[in-house]
Amino acid sequence: MTFVQIIDCRTSHFDDIDRLMDTWVEQTKGKRTATHAVVGKDHSDASHFIEIVEFPSYEEAMRNSGLPETDRIFQEMVALCDEMPTFTDLDVVRDDQLQAVNVRRFFETIAQKGELPPLDDLVAENYHDHDPGKEQDTLGMDAMRRDIGMWRGGFDFAFDIEDQIAQGDRVCTRWTWRGTHSGEFMGLPATGRSVVMTGTTVFRCDEDGKLAEGWWQYDRLGLMAQLGALDALEQ
Repeated sequence: MTFVQIIDCRTSHFDDIDRLMDTWVEQTKGKRTATHAVVGKDHSDASHFIEIVEFPSYEEAMRNSGLPETDRIFQEMVALCDEMPTFTDLDVVRDDQLQAVNVRRFFETIAQKGELPPLDDLVAENYHDHDPGKEQDTLGMDAMRRDIGMWRGGFDFAFDIEDQIAQGDRVCTRWTWRGTHSGEFMGLPATGRSVVMTGTTVFRCDEDGKLAEGWWQYDRLGLMAQLGALDALEQ
């Protein structure tokens, strides 16, 4: 279970503490178990700081605390604080990366059987799509629905989400697409063949969490080879 430690302190020497944290990062390289750290300054009190540190588990957090470098840096940090820092230990019971959730829902929605559902709750009206397989970018919700319709008209398909990483307003997804060629696609009549394609998509989300821009990379050449479109060229 993911474990989070919250460190609450007051100091008039934050720059010195910040440099101290850089020293700890350098000295514990290859040994520390912390995976993510965020430091925030109280908007209404410039001397009040909170650090949130994430660990894979409570046990890993304790192992991190046991490092001699951690103990030494902590003692130096306490000396720079106006009062003794306080610690709150939390077992994470829910962790929703809402933008990543919306991206995952997008892949699930466009693969649904039947009529394509409305995408208004997932995609921004002024969506901008970058696809290396197209000469021009796709601009706007209507154009995107037409592109999706082309794929849905040619294949019955589904996505397997292999990896997903969210940072800031970007969500990167590595996926595997599996389909059956059940209709006309790029001038090729249905072959009934089962095909597989891998790819990666980076989405930028707007302030509402909707998909506002996308960059696609996928093996279209490999897909066309599986459909037999390159057979004539190889002869």
